[in-house]
Amino acid sequence: MSGWFMTLIITWSVIFFGLMVIGGFFMFRKFLKSLPKDDGKSILDWQTDYIKQTRSLWSDEQLAFLEELVAPVPQLFRDVAKEKIAGKIGQLALKNKARQITEALIIEGYIKATPKRDHKFLRKTLTKHEIDIQPYEHFF
Repeated sequence: MSGWFMTLIITWSVIFFGLMVIGGFFMFRKFLKSLPKDDGKSILDWQTDYIKQTRSLWSDEQLAFLEELVAPVPQLFRDVAKEKIAGKIGQLALKNKARQITEALIIEGYIKATPKRDHKFLRKTLTKHEIDIQPYEHFF
């Protein structure tokens, strides 16, 4: 075999191995989230349960606001991110015995459900909508 062909095979092997490791990492994370906890439900089960219990509390405006907040997430992961955030918002709504989902609940749920690197976009979006950030500073 020639040198360039051997280099091609080795490069392809390294890239393939790297992609397998990345995919395995995300599969393992999903597996851990689906394992039942002490109460018999997994994190994903609770998330789905919160969404089902609070589905009637969402208005079209609030759903559109949530869609706008998850807009920077790549399309491939957007549904998963939206479910995670909606689950956290539902949990907060049930905890606070809310009669409807409000902007305050959406903002608090978004902050608690997302990593800190996403909070910069939230601040920009709130400023764009002329929503005061001050009441939510303690969540950041």
